[in-house]
Amino acid sequence: MTKSSSWFVVAAVSLLGVVGSGCGGSSSGPGTKIVFSSDRDGNAEIYVMRANGSDQTRLTSSMGLDATPSWSPDGSKIAFVSDRDGNREIYVMNANGTGQTNLTNTAGDDEFPVWSPDGTLLLFRSDRDGNREIYVMNANGTGQTNLTTNAADDVGAEWSPDGAKIAFMSDRDGNREIYVMNANGTGQMNLTNNAANDQGARWSPDGSKIAFVSDRDGNQEIYVMNADGTAQTRLTNTAQDDSDAEWSPDGARLAFESQRDGNQEIYVMNANGTGQSNLTNNPTADFEARWSPDGERIAFTSDRDGNFEIYIVNGDGSGQTNLTNNSAVDETPDWLP
Repeated sequence: MTKSSSWFVVAAVSLLGVVGSGCGGSSSGPGTKIVFSSDRDGNAEIYVMRANGSDQTRLTSSMGLDATPSWSPDGSKIAFVSDRDGNREIYVMNANGTGQTNLTNTAGDDEFPVWSPDGTLLLFRSDRDGNREIYVMNANGTGQTNLTTNAADDVGAEWSPDGAKIAFMSDRDGNREIYVMNANGTGQMNLTNNAANDQGARWSPDGSKIAFVSDRDGNQEIYVMNADGTAQTRLTNTAQDDSDAEWSPDGARLAFESQRDGNQEIYVMNANGTGQSNLTNNPTADFEARWSPDGERIAFTSDRDGNFEIYIVNGDGSGQTNLTNNSAVDETPDWLP
């Protein structure tokens, strides 16, 4: 089961109190808490826990589905998707679960909120105009604006580290391509511009490069290019699919998913493609790798215990630990910034 096929159980990780071996640090701050989605109470709700898996606390409690939580850059708010009002809307709440507010409030489906680096804006995907487009709004829900405005699907938006640009995927040219635009939607430009499918854009921490996934060579591989689309370079080269690249906080490494060993595993490699190493190395599915803010650990989702759980592993593959450890579905970790 992959991320794209199970968005509704998306989990996000935020760490507030790290205790125990390999989880040192203070009781609050970057990398000390994990926010995630779990159906342990019968439907998908948003929970938070410490980085060592303790103090698992339910934040939402609705009859609908609550999923895809995303921390604000300062850690004070959590944006998420809920269908509690009959369709998928973007909500925001305080980090302790109070003040849950519907920001979008339209008849269409609004999904996948992404905070701007300064926390003042939220990107999201909406089909309110009949197809999937990229919208932006202020953090309080005002000023909702369609940035892409075309008949194709535009999805997968990601802010550049300085907040000046937005990378996204569009099929407006008949296939999936990586585009970039200014934060106000102007200057939309096709960066990849080839007949294959290119998707999954991820900015490097310094904003100089974009990693992405392409099937231009017959199967999905990890590529990197300069932020202006030049110097497109293949980093992986296997007969099986490699996908979902995530930069380490220092930009020196990339974590990614690979099927090269016959099942879905978490790999890591240097930013130039060298040193590719299998971190998880077990016969079940491991996916949704997320680096801790200090770059020392990776949280991920695995079904090795018979259901989807959130695990943590050191950057060298040691110390793999099940954090959630229950019979429900817990997914998609994302660390407190």
